[in-house]
Amino acid sequence: MTATEKFTKGVATFASDIAQGFFEITHNGFALLGLAVMFAVITLTARPEIRQAGEVQLMSWLQSRQASVTGIASVAATVVEHTAVTNPQSLPKQQAAVAYWLSKKYNIAPEPLSALVAEAFEVGNRAKIDPTLILAVMAIESGFNPFAQSSVGAQGLMQVMTKIHSDKYMGFGGKLAAFDPVSNLRVGVKVLQECVGRAGSVEGGLKLYVGAGNLEDDGGYASKVIAEHNRLLQVAGGRSAPIAPPQIVPVTRPSVPAEATEVVASYLSS
Repeated sequence: MTATEKFTKGVATFASDIAQGFFEITHNGFALLGLAVMFAVITLTARPEIRQAGEVQLMSWLQSRQASVTGIASVAATVVEHTAVTNPQSLPKQQAAVAYWLSKKYNIAPEPLSALVAEAFEVGNRAKIDPTLILAVMAIESGFNPFAQSSVGAQGLMQVMTKIHSDKYMGFGGKLAAFDPVSNLRVGVKVLQECVGRAGSVEGGLKLYVGAGNLEDDGGYASKVIAEHNRLLQVAGGRSAPIAPPQIVPVTRPSVPAEATEVVASYLSS
């Protein structure tokens, strides 16, 4: 056997040894991976609390990613995790002043109202919607009654048309979340954000929000919201604002023909 043949045979043997070793490593690696997966499945089946903890962490990560993209935080697919009440004294001075003023005007306990004020400021700042405008919409729409429902199907604090915007409640556990104050607030802000963006102005956005975008008259809705918004801006700025008698009955939406309602709905969903 010549030197060249010996060299060629040696290279071939070396390559064969490497290939065999690589096969054994990968084979053993896949076997170990399979065992690890099987062990994980058995563990998660036997210990559901571990599985649930993992699901919560995963959902939390997904929600934070969605919030960074959309500007509005989503929530778990069941119930919004939030504080139902907040001590108004723990709020920043500006928010506390707004909470106390609204509490006095609408005869609402300051603790649950403070939680809504804090949420409105947090969500509004992310969505680039003035928090006091959000609170003004809630005030005129429902008088801060989270269980309010209009004759045309608008529901909750911000009187969102649940049937039209049912897709926006999917991340909140379904359409019944319309009666959860924080879920309704977040969906309402999303709808308001879309309306203002499409109309190009707050007043035009409010007309779209109330379903009067194609009508000449919105029943005075926009002017009522803007007036309340201006009063809240005064309070937030440390100035006094008059407290008119609270509005007990939610504002009546303008009478809109069915055809117009369908046009507005398709306009907002497009």
